[in-house]
Amino acid sequence: MKDVINICMAQTVDFKRTLSNLTVAIWFIVMDFRIRANNMFVVLFILCCCDLDFGTATDTINTSQFIKDNETITSTGGNFTLGFFTPQNSTNRYVGIWWKTKFPVTWVANRNQPLSDSSGVVTISEDGNLVVLNGQKQVIWSTNVSTTSSNTSAQLLDSGKLVLTETTRGTILWDSFEHPSNTLLPGMKTSTNVRTGMKIEITSWKSPSNPSVGSFSSSVFRRINIIEMFIWNETRPYWRSGPWNGGIFTGIPMSSFLYSFKAGDDEEGNTYFYYTVPSPQQIFMYMLNSRGQYNQISWNDKKKEMEITWTSQESDCDVYGICGSFAICNAESSPICSCLKGFEPRKKEEWNRQNWASGCVRSTPLQCERVRDQNVSAKEDGFSKLQMVKVPDFPEGIIVDTECRSQCLENCSCVAYSFDVGIGCMSWTGNLLDIQQLPEGGLDLYVRVADSDLEHDKGTITAMIIGITVSVVTVIIVTSAYVMWRTSNHPAKIWHSIKSSRKRNITAFQPLNKKGETPEHPSHKVIEELSQVKLQELLLFDFERLATATNNFHLSNKLGQGGFGPVYKGKLPDGQEIAVKRLSRASGQGQEEFMNEVVVISKLQHRNLVRLFGCCIEGDEKMLIYEYLPNKSLDVLIFDPFKSKLLDWRKRCSIIEGIARGLLYLHRDSRLRIIHRDLKTSNILLDEELNPKISDFGMARIFGGSEDQANTNRVVGTYGYMSPEYAMQGLFSEKSDVFSFGVLALEIVSGRRNSSFHDDEHVLSLLGFAWMQWREGNISSLIDPEVYDPSHHNKDILRFIHIALLCVQELAIDRPTMAAVISMLNSEVAFLPPPNQPAFILRHNLLNSVSSKGSHRFSSTNTVSITSISGR
Repeated sequence: MKDVINICMAQTVDFKRTLSNLTVAIWFIVMDFRIRANNMFVVLFILCCCDLDFGTATDTINTSQFIKDNETITSTGGNFTLGFFTPQNSTNRYVGIWWKTKFPVTWVANRNQPLSDSSGVVTISEDGNLVVLNGQKQVIWSTNVSTTSSNTSAQLLDSGKLVLTETTRGTILWDSFEHPSNTLLPGMKTSTNVRTGMKIEITSWKSPSNPSVGSFSSSVFRRINIIEMFIWNETRPYWRSGPWNGGIFTGIPMSSFLYSFKAGDDEEGNTYFYYTVPSPQQIFMYMLNSRGQYNQISWNDKKKEMEITWTSQESDCDVYGICGSFAICNAESSPICSCLKGFEPRKKEEWNRQNWASGCVRSTPLQCERVRDQNVSAKEDGFSKLQMVKVPDFPEGIIVDTECRSQCLENCSCVAYSFDVGIGCMSWTGNLLDIQQLPEGGLDLYVRVADSDLEHDKGTITAMIIGITVSVVTVIIVTSAYVMWRTSNHPAKIWHSIKSSRKRNITAFQPLNKKGETPEHPSHKVIEELSQVKLQELLLFDFERLATATNNFHLSNKLGQGGFGPVYKGKLPDGQEIAVKRLSRASGQGQEEFMNEVVVISKLQHRNLVRLFGCCIEGDEKMLIYEYLPNKSLDVLIFDPFKSKLLDWRKRCSIIEGIARGLLYLHRDSRLRIIHRDLKTSNILLDEELNPKISDFGMARIFGGSEDQANTNRVVGTYGYMSPEYAMQGLFSEKSDVFSFGVLALEIVSGRRNSSFHDDEHVLSLLGFAWMQWREGNISSLIDPEVYDPSHHNKDILRFIHIALLCVQELAIDRPTMAAVISMLNSEVAFLPPPNQPAFILRHNLLNSVSSKGSHRFSSTNTVSITSISGR
């Protein structure tokens, strides 16, 4: 009896085979043991045990188990299913893998050899390959692996990958990620081997009803040391991504990058690209459709369906080279194509008919050409600057990171150059092809032009200044009148407020001089910047509306207390939830920080920065209206012993990477170059999915195009997050934010505040503790027990700690840039240098220095906030 039960419990074959074995087992029991009525319980028990096998989903095909046309296998987590399907408007049958909802189909086996009926079978053949058979038992598709082993099985993983494994040794003989169809999934690599020419590429369907290989393909491509993604129409380029800078493709808007994207080279000659997601449930994928467009498709958990969130062809400007050479495409212009400055249409009649294929030619010879023609008096060429563009194809990378301009001028063949911190200098010596104006991100491109073309620009500057001045003054008057009208109950106070704001020396917006200092006399920069904020984008809210939304700023709606006033939750009549930051009237610096935040945030747009809806200025009231983020700030979760359980390592990793991407955008990729100066856990807000958003730009400083460092007599920020050169000398730069980021990263990994070591006689902060553990080789003691698991993620966590220690090094010059940090976080940098000693190791170092300066302090949500210190 025991043997019979064991036999029945071990059955894993399909329903018919199991039913047959079950019948034999019951017959054997009845006939051999002559079961009587009082023994029927045993039979029923066996039936129940075997019945459990009927409903158990399997993710594997082996030599004893196959699937027929009406059967499927499903991955363990239920994300992906393999089976037979018929495309829309078709009668053919194919074997494919699809996402939960049967859309989209992400991989097709027999895409070029369809079945005409439902007689197909997927099984393991005698030679160990996974095959698709038709009704005549003919192989119409095979993994085609050269193997003599018959002991193999095929398994569908929760990543959507199908693998063929030699079961004895566990060796993977074949996987579908190396033979993709039209979909790029998380973890799937596209690659090109420069030595062998072998590619792993995505290929489109011929049509929505025909999965056979279409005209379009996509692969990663490397030219010299520049990496780009291309979509090809047969052998012709159809779309390209722009150069990879170590974190993003610079020709794609920043908002399109959701998670970790990685590209580079391995030691075997392969140039690769892939991306990852924090968890399989946050799936998004890239599908190359039959029209040659990449569609980014993500799962909408509320609608329970897949939706397109980005496409590679949002306008005709995304088509490769649509404007021809030496021209730029701008989807917001009409017509969309225009010649670069110093160039004119090659064929004007065709150009006027909007046939731009012939492109543009130079209208004035360059200096090199004029000197060659004996015109020795020719003036040196100059450069026309294009901002926020996808730079041209065929870039040539230069190893050095500086002096791009002089190198280009010294080479008569150089027609343009660009610079990116993650790439270095890039130059172009041929036709400039496929330049596109982007709405955000992109790079600055400097196109070489004759001096006379620049002189023409100089001649129009006076007229432009007059026109801009008139426009600015007009907008100021109209805006002031509008505000006064909206606040008729306090006209005298409003007028006084506006006049006061113009008279005040608002240092946060003064342009820096060559010494990095602010000029003595204000230039009313704030008013000019505020006047340029588009009112249709940045709404003016009246006080009464906000009071109603927050129930008269009731205490129950209070979300928290910032350094410059409370924050309340509100709800507008249309149901929109908002967060209202109400500036404290007692704050002496309130007006300045308010103006600063309005101007800075109104010009920024990134998924890792908080969104500003509008502002309110009525009498003494000054308020900022933000998007409401339900999970509040990072410190509320990370430092709470119960709430911190919500943040596993994958989520903490995602938060660290998101903060890094937001900082990189501020430092390098936004229209302004911004130093935040008050980065801390309470200024990192979390949305519904716990994605981080950097907030509170009241302390931020805008840098000019050539400034790398500045000095201030007014040090602002929070104790424990400020870099030593800033706290002690008032010097701040991008590296100041890098230091704060390093402190943040250590807090997120450890779950401990930087200032939580107040009872320790020797260690000032988390930095000191981390450094001691690092030197003693006991770094695992730093990791939050909630995420520490030696068998999972430990290597990644240690790498993040290493990167954080590089960020908090005492000397600013030793700290990496945020572009380098992102590359290190994404494991693109194989070797990490050993960190030097962090700043503020011993308690008395900072405390004595700060106390000797007679600093003026204000309390903050993160222990002590230093609002003003006299710099050396």
